[in-house]
Amino acid sequence: MELEPGLFGIGTTPRFAIGQRALLIQTAHGNVLWDCITLLDASTRARIHELGGIRHIVISHPHYYASMVDWAHEFGATIHLAAADREWVMRHDPSISFWAGSFEPVPGVTVVQTGGHFEGAAVLNWQGALMTGDVIYVLPGRDSRVSFMRSYPMLLPLPEQSLAGLLAAIDGLEYERIYGAWWDSVIDSNAQAVVRESAELYRTWLQGRG
Repeated sequence: MELEPGLFGIGTTPRFAIGQRALLIQTAHGNVLWDCITLLDASTRARIHELGGIRHIVISHPHYYASMVDWAHEFGATIHLAAADREWVMRHDPSISFWAGSFEPVPGVTVVQTGGHFEGAAVLNWQGALMTGDVIYVLPGRDSRVSFMRSYPMLLPLPEQSLAGLLAAIDGLEYERIYGAWWDSVIDSNAQAVVRESAELYRTWLQGRG
């Protein structure tokens, strides 16, 4: 599904596991896949090849490693994983490359390590859009808000020090929109202000001032 010019969502229907969708960014320097889904069927392969294939696969955190090696082999892509999360790689492969801090897989696409949800958790910035997986979690509802978790299964909030590190990591990025991990996890406008205001509210409650 085309979400905006040059950006496509890839998901599985009916919903599988947690129901996340990946994002395919088209660029003149090769396409970038952000995060991954498990199922790679014939129709998905064909459609992605029509869109120009995949040159780079970048994963926000280990929960979305899924069948990334199969995807890399199909499209001849390089997988980029944060070195801090190396221990979570269960299937090692020559297609995997490790990075730290920040990097640009292609010009105009910037990936930044934020920590938080995982030590190597990352976000991707492209043409005013910040792609966050659930490292920055877009909350449901009509009011645009985000939140931050260390562990979703255990419902553990992100500690204040980790939140500060995450916010510092994205401070230099410019973005108006956020695409989270699910189809409806989207903030269409004013996203930087939403993150800033949500973080302040989150910090207020952590400090018992709410």
